Amino acid sequence: NNGAPLTIGAWFERFEENRVITTGHYDGKIDAPRLLRRPLSEPESEALAAAASHHLMATNFASPVAAFVADIVAAWDFSRDIESTRVRDVSANRLDGEIHNLPTRAAKGHNWTGEEMNWRHAPDQYGAIHFHHDDLYDAEWESDFDLKVPENWRSGSSAARLTCEEHEEHIPFFVVPSRGKPSAKLAFLVPTASYMAYANEHLLMSGDAAAGLGRLAVFTARDMYVNEHREIGYSLYDYHADGSGVCYSSRLRPIINMRPKYQFGGGMTGSSLHQYNADTHILDWLEVMGHDYDVITDEDLHDEGMALLSDYRVVMTGTHPEYYSTAMLDALQAFKHQGGRLIYMGGNGFYWRIAFHRDLPGVIEVRRAEGGIRTWIAEPGEYYHSFTGEYGGMWLRQGRPPQTLSGVGFSAQGFDISAPYKPTSDSLDPRAAFVFDGVAEGGLIGDSGLVGGAAGGFELDRADRRHGTPPHALVLATTMGGHTDTYLVVPEELHITAANITGTSSPLVRADMVFFETPGGGAVFSTGSIAFAGSLSPNEYRNNASRVIDNVVRRFLDETAFVAP
Repeated sequence: NNGAPLTIGAWFERFEENRVITTGHYDGKIDAPRLLRRPLSEPESEALAAAASHHLMATNFASPVAAFVADIVAAWDFSRDIESTRVRDVSANRLDGEIHNLPTRAAKGHNWTGEEMNWRHAPDQYGAIHFHHDDLYDAEWESDFDLKVPENWRSGSSAARLTCEEHEEHIPFFVVPSRGKPSAKLAFLVPTASYMAYANEHLLMSGDAAAGLGRLAVFTARDMYVNEHREIGYSLYDYHADGSGVCYSSRLRPIINMRPKYQFGGGMTGSSLHQYNADTHILDWLEVMGHDYDVITDEDLHDEGMALLSDYRVVMTGTHPEYYSTAMLDALQAFKHQGGRLIYMGGNGFYWRIAFHRDLPGVIEVRRAEGGIRTWIAEPGEYYHSFTGEYGGMWLRQGRPPQTLSGVGFSAQGFDISAPYKPTSDSLDPRAAFVFDGVAEGGLIGDSGLVGGAAGGFELDRADRRHGTPPHALVLATTMGGHTDTYLVVPEELHITAANITGTSSPLVRADMVFFETPGGGAVFSTGSIAFAGSLSPNEYRNNASRVIDNVVRRFLDETAFVAP
């Protein structure tokens, strides 16, 4: 009895300011650990193992362990309270524990039979926790300073500027309006869940980046830092050291690649901006064009749902809102069906289903199940989220394709150059006249830009009636026929492999610009391209891409109801 805490998956090293410091962290699964007061005989050990396989309570005196139940100090059952951070002791002593840094739960146990894939339906077969020495939820860094946001600050995107000699860094944060007190009719929805998903990604460092990009990747000093300092945690595109996929990501740690001035090594030619920095193109445009707006975030949307959106007439997304929880998707659908106006400014949006933890702030989970562009694939039997019990994977595979929300869904990706949009015959429909006001008839849209040199690029979304694009939706413009062979169709659209699936040969390689009206006087406008926002600023914002978006924003802010045909 030395007063040291009992630890599982690591060993205790010391106390430091009332904190437990551990070392010797384990990589692998642990299932049904038991602690006894004495060594067991071989028959007793076999009886205890059999009891663990059937998750028999240690206090069940009809069980095989009844003869030595008094010797059991603790019997931890990891299949209990999987959604929580608690570890339950089912012995009479009730020596419950707590997990730290989120090792993976809802993991198959030693007795998994393969007959049930949902851990909720057979929890006794999901009694393992998968530990990794590189798990990280909260870095628990000490605070150097605090900032109380003044009440008179505008809602928007801000950053704390830090300097030390010749070094400079910016730590971004978002100022949201006081609850129930919007300052504008337009809300820019910051895709913070997607920022977390890509936080500190190592993908380009881990494989043959040039093969996927069609060119050499360019790494910055920040990329090298992230690669050398794996202790700051991984993205949802990375692998743990033992080869298992990273399914949890949090914002409670240094995130090096979601800061001002970062250039993504796998980005398009030109600015190579992605995610957070690409979204500043939109915020910059809103400022220059004089549109009043509030900033809200994915976490706000998840927590508050439709109650948050009901304060606004228009919601505008970022360039890559890829990761969506059920509550987030439900809220946007409700907003759309209750007369709201949605402007989708990106590509590959509403793609992966995620879960937020019910108790811990700032952390998301993804289970990469059946299909989709994936750097890792969840193990069979581990497709269901541990945070919520919901089935993981793409929303397309859950019967809720992105087209049912925005009219377009992920179709292809490429990483060299972008293509402009060509107006279609639908652009002449009187319903869309406001979109093209001031745009020369038949003129290209986004024929220059910071991301790949044009508006249609990086990841592309297309309209598809089979996936839920409304029958009355207008496909106003398309990039079809403008892409190179580095652009490939996403795998979920292919039933068999084929050679004619690249940008120069497949009609599925395109971005579609779509508009349609919704019930209650609302409407949806979608660009269908991650690169589009980079085409807003050329020629001092006087260009067709900027004009189109300005026309859409102004009409969507107008309270005059849209009427579906």
